[in-house]
Amino acid sequence: MRLNSLKISDIMKQESQKIFFEAKRDLSDEIRDSFKIMADLWEGIAAFQEINNCVTVYGSARFQEGHKYYELARAMGKKLAENGFTVMTGGGPGVMEAANRGAKEGGGTSLGCNIVLPFEQKPNPYVDKMVEFDFFFTRKTILRKNSLAYVLMPGGLGTMDEIFEVLTLVQTKKLPHRPIVCLGKNYWEKLSNFIRDTMIQEGTISEEDLSLMLLTDNTDEAVEYIKSHIIKKT
Repeated sequence: MRLNSLKISDIMKQESQKIFFEAKRDLSDEIRDSFKIMADLWEGIAAFQEINNCVTVYGSARFQEGHKYYELARAMGKKLAENGFTVMTGGGPGVMEAANRGAKEGGGTSLGCNIVLPFEQKPNPYVDKMVEFDFFFTRKTILRKNSLAYVLMPGGLGTMDEIFEVLTLVQTKKLPHRPIVCLGKNYWEKLSNFIRDTMIQEGTISEEDLSLMLLTDNTDEAVEYIKSHIIKKT
């Protein structure tokens, strides 16, 4: 009886695979895209599944070597590496390059999650392991998934998207509490003031939500804050 069941199961599996592969020729664009998304996501999960003690650094692709924010990100990457952290970035130029570069200078592991774009975003040369993504949201998931903490450097719309997504996930407890550091105090105080003077005053968020992030210019303070607030993976 068991033998017959196994044979029937094998036949059903073979038939379902046959139907699936034949149907692929007629799948809609939406379904085809869903397979691309799954492949994009799985590639990132598989590439970084063994990574430990990771901190993700976000920020603009536009700041060049010598700019104060490039050098601050570089110093932060180095400081993180010296304290035993792996540094992950979006893998591109600017702040991302600086943080990866600093991690290498600090003797640490440097990772990148690059996005395929027609402009601006080219992989930087300071990455030990790089995965390229076609979709922003799969890339953001991987940047977030493997990290114990997040460092936000000054950036544009993409960085704003990333900081508010991380804050929302922590605020709503969809993500375990993880330290969020905004490095570049003068830049981030403007956003902090908007949150306090407008969002809190209008009652759209709670006052304690402002405490979810630390604003600082000091890399030592940033690393100590991360070390004292992280919940390590088990």
